[in-house]
Amino acid sequence: MSDRTNDGNVGRQEVETPNRRRSRAEGHGGRTSNNNDSHHNHPLAANDTQDENGSISGRQCWICFATDDDDTTLLWIKPCNCKGTTKWVHQGCLQQWVDEKQKENRDRKVACPQCRTEYLIFFPNAHKLVILLDKVDALVYKICPFMAAGIMVGSLYWTAVTYGAITVMQVAGPNEAMQVMDRVEPTVLLTALPFIPVGLIVLKMVHWEDSLLMFLRKASQNLPVLNHVLPSPVMSETGAVTEMPVSDGMSCTRVFTGALILPTISTIVGNMFFQSVVSPFQRALLGGLTFIAVKGMVKMYHKQQTYKRLSRRRILDYTEENKKRVEANPPPPINQATQGVQPTQDDLPLPH
Repeated sequence: MSDRTNDGNVGRQEVETPNRRRSRAEGHGGRTSNNNDSHHNHPLAANDTQDENGSISGRQCWICFATDDDDTTLLWIKPCNCKGTTKWVHQGCLQQWVDEKQKENRDRKVACPQCRTEYLIFFPNAHKLVILLDKVDALVYKICPFMAAGIMVGSLYWTAVTYGAITVMQVAGPNEAMQVMDRVEPTVLLTALPFIPVGLIVLKMVHWEDSLLMFLRKASQNLPVLNHVLPSPVMSETGAVTEMPVSDGMSCTRVFTGALILPTISTIVGNMFFQSVVSPFQRALLGGLTFIAVKGMVKMYHKQQTYKRLSRRRILDYTEENKKRVEANPPPPINQATQGVQPTQDDLPLPH
């Protein structure tokens, strides 16, 4: 009965309450509606009784909680296998309750919340045109997600084609790019141009400077000259490496942005430092290699300096003087790609 009470809240908001019916009846001189012809729509059940006025007692709508004494004009139905007074419900109340459950999906099955009996919902025969329109509407509803996905993929494809064409014209020069694209088949162009942004993104994801830095650190153990620049990894008392290599992590926006602006930066650097080269493509290629090399060396220097600081860190005694020293020398900033990581249980402070 509790489930029905909760589900009946919707119907109770729409259906007139018994007190309002009594108030309206008293306002008309205390007369209540008692139509004897309406009893033909209310067959007597086994547990129902008929009072001296001819009205059926023992029925109560589980949605609006109204009885026959409140309004005798409403149509009663028994839509499920429930027993007792809970088997009765007003046709209008149940219609509103079913509408609330189905919302915009008219094909959704609705069952009794108490006995789980599926309601038998009957629809009158519709015109053939209406049936055809319903099928068309259902078909459109099913294919719309696939059409939206196709539109998004197509938009990405043509965006990649456009970016590839602009990159070719920027790197090789407008005249040479037009000559090259005129000599190539359109099918080859439409297949090759989208791979330009994809290749740049994949190339950007390769962190070659990390591998080179780790190689130089290992080589510094055998070459004493490199120890002044690249110190050996810090070892613990057991001989294990105590420090993890400094990494930038992986930021999708950083990789995407850095990859797509690389041709522009390569062209600018090539025009600035390799003006003697006649071919625009060669200038852009040399400018790109120079930019990548210089940027990699700067990142290696920054990571090595951070590694030095981490290698020389020490845990001090808790004193006021050491507390001021720590506040004056904060730790290296955390990379944006690794921010937002929740602390582990070992990182939490111990209780006092």
